[in-house]
Amino acid sequence: MRLTALFHGALLLAGAALAGPPAADGQPAPHENQRPRIGLVLSGGGARGMAHAGVLEVLDELHLHVDAIAGTSMGAVVGGLYASGMSGREIERLLASVDWQDAFRDRPPRAELGFRRKQEEHDFLVNLPLGVQGRRLQIPTGLVQGEKLTELIRRATLPVAAVTRFDDLRIPFRAVATDLESGTSVVMDSGDLTTALRASMSAPGLFAPVERDGRLLVDGGLTENLPVDVARAMGVDVLIVVDAGFPLQPRERLNSLASVSNQALAILVRRDVERQLSTLGPQDVLLQPELGLRSSYDFNGVSTAVALGVAAAREMQTRLAALAGSAPAPAAPDAAAAPTTSAAPATAGAALPTVQFVAADAGSQRYQRTLNAVFADQIGKPLDPDVIDQRIKAIYGQGNLELLDYRVERTPQGASGLVFTARRNSWGPNYLRLGLSLEDDFAGNSTFNAAGRVLFTELNPLGAEAVLDLQVGAAPRVAAEFYQPLSPLQRYFVAPHLQAEAHNVPQLLDGETIGAYRVRSFEYGLDLGREFGNWGELRAGILDTRGTTAVRLGDFSVPEVSYHTQAGFMRFSYDRLDSTTFPRSGQALTLQVRAEQAGRGAEGSDTFTFDWRSAWSSGKNTAVAWLSGGSTIGGSDTNVRAYFPLGGFLNLSGTAAQSLAGPHYAIARVLYLRSVGRGGEGVLNVPAYAGISYELGNVWTNRSEMSIGSARSDASLFFGADTYIGPAYLAVGYDQGGSTAFYLFLGRSF
Repeated sequence: MRLTALFHGALLLAGAALAGPPAADGQPAPHENQRPRIGLVLSGGGARGMAHAGVLEVLDELHLHVDAIAGTSMGAVVGGLYASGMSGREIERLLASVDWQDAFRDRPPRAELGFRRKQEEHDFLVNLPLGVQGRRLQIPTGLVQGEKLTELIRRATLPVAAVTRFDDLRIPFRAVATDLESGTSVVMDSGDLTTALRASMSAPGLFAPVERDGRLLVDGGLTENLPVDVARAMGVDVLIVVDAGFPLQPRERLNSLASVSNQALAILVRRDVERQLSTLGPQDVLLQPELGLRSSYDFNGVSTAVALGVAAAREMQTRLAALAGSAPAPAAPDAAAAPTTSAAPATAGAALPTVQFVAADAGSQRYQRTLNAVFADQIGKPLDPDVIDQRIKAIYGQGNLELLDYRVERTPQGASGLVFTARRNSWGPNYLRLGLSLEDDFAGNSTFNAAGRVLFTELNPLGAEAVLDLQVGAAPRVAAEFYQPLSPLQRYFVAPHLQAEAHNVPQLLDGETIGAYRVRSFEYGLDLGREFGNWGELRAGILDTRGTTAVRLGDFSVPEVSYHTQAGFMRFSYDRLDSTTFPRSGQALTLQVRAEQAGRGAEGSDTFTFDWRSAWSSGKNTAVAWLSGGSTIGGSDTNVRAYFPLGGFLNLSGTAAQSLAGPHYAIARVLYLRSVGRGGEGVLNVPAYAGISYELGNVWTNRSEMSIGSARSDASLFFGADTYIGPAYLAVGYDQGGSTAFYLFLGRSF
């Protein structure tokens, strides 16, 4: 995802340190009979702060070993990794290996979502995280909760996970954050290194605040973007200060709301930066990489930023080499905690501890039972970060947590274990999901539905959920479900439910639409099921259904029919598509059998339905195969409540929406899509696609009539965009009979 102007200003807070006058030329003044203690100061700067890695590469070449490091925001991240034992070149490789667009995309990729969340996403496509707390709606405290970024930093710092005093790192270290409540700077010198680094770079508005030691912490750039005084307090004699802050914009660039807001924030940050720079003496070395107007959120240009950092250090190489003369490399104080020197993942070759216990911290006790069930089998085994991360993703994919992290702790008796921090979504635990569907064929036929779901989660220790659905429009619906897992692992479940709905079925005469039936029903039942990881579900249940079918338009001589039936069903669902709207990889399959007993006003009939989709991609090109079908077994062929509708966009695109219906149907589709835009590029601010489809299918009154020869052949050309309120399409469809249909379509299609 591209970071847009909506949070340009927030990222600037992570790196708006401004250039000040360079220190006068001079030589270090060591204490008598001892070498000078050297401190390293790394500023905030967002993506500009990646230049720090280039400076560190030159320090490594010169064998210049610093005695203390103080950093803010990105400077804290780079400085913390260096203090833990990684070299400048290793830090560069780590930064270059990260998919930064994915790291700033807080919601897990669809492949990592829990199965219920995947199904929910299929029906409610409006991509807005809304919580319901009392009588008000609540939104997240940040656009990004930072789970992926935390995972990245955690893996990189695992070799020193047992170090709790930052003075015990290979190089003593300090990270600076801001207390969101008091507005004061917070210097972190102990505790968990990962949360310290995350807190230091939590730009408010972009990242959610980090809770640490009872405080809500955000980006240190707000109060101390260039922590010179913090480094001096660590007892150093000479400072190497690297300022990668963002300069003020010239007047000609102050031509938008975003640029003016950024400038205002930069002015506010500048005051403390200038104060810090004014304290530098002639013995200190100031490095200011020539980053120009390079954006603080351009995380794709790692190599360029690093090269500019190298160039800035080379300009001062003579003075840096003089400092390197008598400074020996500091030794790691604890061999067991000594970090590896390999690049990402930093855990390669490190002696990781054996897990001897699993616990939840003081604020996470509600999740202790789940954590025990998920991680208990790791007790007695060496820490395996891949297994831990995979299982964290599975829990996080359920959608109820904004943070799930762990740290390695040792008891006073020397036992090592995992202590988890699990924080419920600040906008939860009740959520509102929205869906919208609009179809217009520009011929006077249009349908509209708007849907909402209120989801109540974590109703008991096993993670029960209650769901209330309301849909208004052409197909109104009211439904409720209570989902009760039978174990903390949420594999087996029971789900009582009920719903009332109404929908139209076309009334046909000799293949021509002459009107419409209105089918109304009320249904309740009980389901039992089992989830398979996050990719599948097997569900079976019993149903009691009653309702009416009546002519709404057309031949009113057909009488209204009331019915009451009982049925049982079994459904298997598989879903590994990477997207509900515009899939580029993966498959999805749904198979269902429903057996119905004859009841009042209804003949017993059984139905079988299937739906299979698969997507393959290469570059910007995607091919999708999609098969759907259904058949009614037994009962009367005039039982319209069991009819399958067909017609409309991607359902025989050359025919009007739901203008065909019958007790048997089948349709095959092949689609080709070409990506023509990605969020933030060019004039298109959302992923967009141009596509073509070929469709072959029909409905039949008798199963014996089903054949390829009797199928209809249709095609479409379309343009689609994946918007925040769901996918939108503008399409034209062609039927083999020569008819043409135009569509404006908003909502689910695949």
